Amino acid sequence: QVQLVESGGGLVQAGDSLRLSCAASRRMFSNNGMGWFRQAPGKEREFVGSIGWNGSNAYYADSVKGRFTISRDNAKNTLYLQMNSLKPDDTAVYYCAAARRAYAGSVLEDYNYWGQGTQVTVSS
Repeated sequence: QVQLVESGGGLVQAGDSLRLSCAASRRMFSNNGMGWFRQAPGKEREFVGSIGWNGSNAYYADSVKGRFTISRDNAKNTLYLQMNSLKPDDTAVYYCAAARRAYAGSVLEDYNYWGQGTQVTVSS
């Protein structure tokens, strides 16, 4: 069983930056694609970005492209999401997820392990 634990969320002002981390409990992390999703109150969970098993093939939602960067450190079993130029619309609970395969995209069904989420609130 893989456990994913997110951290780094908080309350920031528009224009600020945050870096989220996601620590995985098992070495299988290094063989699987990983993704970040978010869910705002009253809305469906949406794709933010994904990255391949070796750090290649990073994809982003149009809404965060150019502002967010996803990366991973397989030696530390950790996934990151660097968020710059934050906007109030970025307010949500952010989830990391482990994919079933080495690469993954925006489809929720591509992922079979999820973290508990970390709250990000951006004030205007």
